[in-house]
Amino acid sequence: MLDRRHFGLLTIAASATQFLSRDLKAEPRSNGIGYGFSLYGMKSLPLSQALQVCADLGYNSVEIPAMIDWPSSPEKLSQDARKELRSSLEEHRLRLSAIMENLVLLAEPPLHQKNLDRLKRGLELARDLCPAKRPILETVLGGKPSEWEEVKGRMVDRLAEWAKVADESKSVVAIKAHISGAAHRPEHIRWLLDQVGSPSIKAVFDFSHFQLREISLKSSWDLLGRDTVFIHIKDSIGDQNKFQFALPGEGNINYLEYFQLLKESNCQADVVVEVSAQIHNRPDYDPVAAATKSYTQIAPAFQQAGIVRN
Repeated sequence: MLDRRHFGLLTIAASATQFLSRDLKAEPRSNGIGYGFSLYGMKSLPLSQALQVCADLGYNSVEIPAMIDWPSSPEKLSQDARKELRSSLEEHRLRLSAIMENLVLLAEPPLHQKNLDRLKRGLELARDLCPAKRPILETVLGGKPSEWEEVKGRMVDRLAEWAKVADESKSVVAIKAHISGAAHRPEHIRWLLDQVGSPSIKAVFDFSHFQLREISLKSSWDLLGRDTVFIHIKDSIGDQNKFQFALPGEGNINYLEYFQLLKESNCQADVVVEVSAQIHNRPDYDPVAAATKSYTQIAPAFQQAGIVRN
């Protein structure tokens, strides 16, 4: 059950976006761009309530975290629970955009094997929840920016092992650059994709990490757009030396320009809000308020860019 304050937030959002949502949800297609919210930012809510909030606001899709301390971890979801979650997704007409993991690519051998096992379990969860399409599991890769030149060859070898696991489950592992990781620039992800050369290893696009390094939206998309299967959005404030992630719309990313670029390139990836741990770990963080603000601030840009959301 939603409490009175959260019910009020949803009512305000619904009133403000009722006409907009009707237009954006028209003309459903089998492929296209949807607007989603990652349940990474809703850890404190029961899964059923999180899905209800996202559906009531007008989101098209969700991302579900599989990290071990999340309520949607594969270890915590029995087969009956997975069937119930899949039914709830269908009932709320929410697409599963991706499963989120947080795996260290260059872990020592014992942990590397555990990560391969986690990868298999995450892909199994994705398949159980989304059997009708090729599911996506997305993850950062770990490491430190200063290590890139030293470790990039080993990263390719490890990604080849990940690709084999993804091939066996007929799924996709999407890799993400991170401001604090070894692969921290768009050209790093481009190089890894080209070296691995597997249709089961694709890209996550999250411009907030590139903006902090003063890399332009267009140049980063030109490098990664053709292999991007999933998009995270959030804003970033500061630079690579001192930064703070923010909700989308709280920084200076031009989302109209962003979405026009997606439309021009015939992008088919879902755009999903990621609430950074810098935000959702705050004592006063409110997941419903964050989802509401992210929807009302960003949803109009899809329509302005001429995108009919699916």
